Amino acid sequence: MDEEEGITSELFTAVGEQMKLLRVRAGLTQREFGRIVGYTESQISAMERGVRITQPDFLDKADDVLNAEGLLIAAKKSIERAQAKARTRHPGWFRDFARAEAESSVLHEYSTQAIPGLLQTEEYARTLFTQRRPLLDEATIEKRVADRLARQQIFERWPPPTFSFVLEEALLNRPIGGPTVRANQLRQLLRIGQLRPVALQVMPTDHEECPGVDGPFTLLTPKVQRQVAYTEVQGYSRLITDPEEVGVFTERYGIIRAQALTPRESLSLIEKMLGER
Repeated sequence: MDEEEGITSELFTAVGEQMKLLRVRAGLTQREFGRIVGYTESQISAMERGVRITQPDFLDKADDVLNAEGLLIAAKKSIERAQAKARTRHPGWFRDFARAEAESSVLHEYSTQAIPGLLQTEEYARTLFTQRRPLLDEATIEKRVADRLARQQIFERWPPPTFSFVLEEALLNRPIGGPTVRANQLRQLLRIGQLRPVALQVMPTDHEECPGVDGPFTLLTPKVQRQVAYTEVQGYSRLITDPEEVGVFTERYGIIRAQALTPRESLSLIEKMLGER
């Protein structure tokens, strides 16, 4: 981490610590505070620890709810400057995709090995990075987790992009991190799957046909640009821009979506896995 990244990280941590102090003083739990401002308990926790970027608009709400008398609002300009100056946080091989993802108006993703990064809980993401081989040091793990959570702020954009995800059913049954982490991850899928711009589908394991045997991939449509495809296998990534090649992935994704459960059926399946139906 270079000096500029370190200063930016310290700023987000300091603002998060101030927010936590004000929340505790107001007698609110993270869950209660999150319900008032429209965020989940895990999102509030991540902001208070500085691993999730606190958006300037959020500070307006938080300042009012916590009776901060302008203390949090005063940090808005510093947060905006930090965001503008911050360098790309992701590993070099991932940066082109991260940039395209952040600017996309349409995003489709088919996943076969792990829950997509945009849908992961903090605990699920940390488990993946902790179990990765060769081993990553603790500082790198925390940075990768923070970067992954920061990507999820794409769901808060307005107007929002259009999202669709198709997940292999096996991903939902694999207890990565243990039963509690799995249950929280399933609840996260339910929450995001109910957002208006999101269509989340599950591909049943017992289907005899599987057009996605070549592995996971993502389709992105950046603003004022053509659709691109992205693949990543064993740490080797490829951003595909050739229209003919992208067309193959587009056709394949259409077939995959047609064979998967509908969004409503998929959410019902996840609820059953959680024992909530």
